[in-house]
Amino acid sequence: MYMYENGSARTRSPLRATTAVGFVVALDLSVVNVALPQIDAALGFAALDLTWVIHAYALTFGGLLLLGGGAADRFGRRRLLLSGLLLFAVASLLGGLAQEPSQLLIARAAQGVGAAALTPASLAALSDAFPSGARRARAFGIWGAMNGAGGAIGMVIGGLLVEYADWRWVMLVNVPLCLICLVMVRRDVADTRPVRIGRPDVLGGLLATLGAGVLVFGIVRADQIGWASIATLLTLAGGVGLLALFVAVEARTARPLLRLGLLRNRFVAGSNLFNLLVGAALSSAFYFVSLYLQLVLGHGAARTGWEILPFAVGLIAGSVLAGRLGARVPARTLLMAGALCAAAGFAWFSRIDASGTFLADVLGPSLVASVGSGICLATIVRTATAGVATEEAGVASGLLNSSRQLGATLGLAALGAAAASRTGDQLDPAGLAAGYGWGLVLCALLLAAAAVMAFVMPAAEPRPAAVPEAQQEPAT
Repeated sequence: MYMYENGSARTRSPLRATTAVGFVVALDLSVVNVALPQIDAALGFAALDLTWVIHAYALTFGGLLLLGGGAADRFGRRRLLLSGLLLFAVASLLGGLAQEPSQLLIARAAQGVGAAALTPASLAALSDAFPSGARRARAFGIWGAMNGAGGAIGMVIGGLLVEYADWRWVMLVNVPLCLICLVMVRRDVADTRPVRIGRPDVLGGLLATLGAGVLVFGIVRADQIGWASIATLLTLAGGVGLLALFVAVEARTARPLLRLGLLRNRFVAGSNLFNLLVGAALSSAFYFVSLYLQLVLGHGAARTGWEILPFAVGLIAGSVLAGRLGARVPARTLLMAGALCAAAGFAWFSRIDASGTFLADVLGPSLVASVGSGICLATIVRTATAGVATEEAGVASGLLNSSRQLGATLGLAALGAAAASRTGDQLDPAGLAAGYGWGLVLCALLLAAAAVMAFVMPAAEPRPAAVPEAQQEPAT
């Protein structure tokens, strides 16, 4: 049960506010990447520590997403959005003012905590406002467009800030963006607060956070110490063990953080597996294409950002197309078509070589792959909450973003290692292009597997369900 405490807010659509929040979170996933050399030069990171500027964010973001989704259900979407934006803004300000590596890493970790609150809360608020029909398809299409484009646009903004301003602005730029989002959330998102009796599932939240965090930590460290090392294997086993214990605890808890019956919804389960594969492919593809443009073609940071911009345009176009078709074309069909289109684009991309050019070898496959990816991203955020009760929309949204973050982290580590293996000792442009090309072949195969996953999903989306009586809590 939800109580509306702000009657005027109920008449406003939360679409603009939630879309803006999703864009800011996606932007921060990539805007820092192009500034890593300048950050290293300014703060003096040790050789193996620089990657933790990325991993510190990924670790807290991925580890806390499920808990953030549960908090959105228990404490209200608007409250969590406002709190998350404040934390994100303060962390960005502190990161921009950092004088030592440790200060920047703490700020990046705090940004990840804020993002873990913002992402599921924004999707849950959108799901509440658009429970079904054509308006739901269009709304999630717009959200998916801006969320997907945020990553690509982040590289453009990051490149420009690094080249023409200072690396600190890749952090500081978030402050005014968060303040704008705060105003939008206060104005447009209804103050919906679930009033519940009983304590939250503290043990479940702790196990989910530790399990996801340890698993992500093991994956990102594997790049440094090797996949076959005892430390890596023990860390991964520990993460899997904690998540298995989380499942066992949830099965016996009266009011669990994640009701296991939710996973019997074939749209929820299938969407998360599909999302894991797509997340692995897209994060890796961004990495390979960015390095190809800079290290093989020799383009600077700002130019590389502009050359990735067509990918953002294609993502927006694909997402808008999915929103327009969503009411007439089954979600399963859209997911299959999007995944196959993206797979074809990355297969085309894989033909890159040392003598390539942007117009001949990058622009065309960027547009094909990005349109397909946009269709996938806009559709999957809708299907992951299809048939889910309002009281569980936050957890379902957190689960979706956890699967994407886990897929992105695992995919980048595994496919990056595969590309490096193909390159071997040939660190000249030809050798690097061969490695990146092989990595893009693997991206195409992951998306083909995602299309197969979509094929086995149900043809029709279920209507929103009610939480079983044993899980409900009376409102006061």
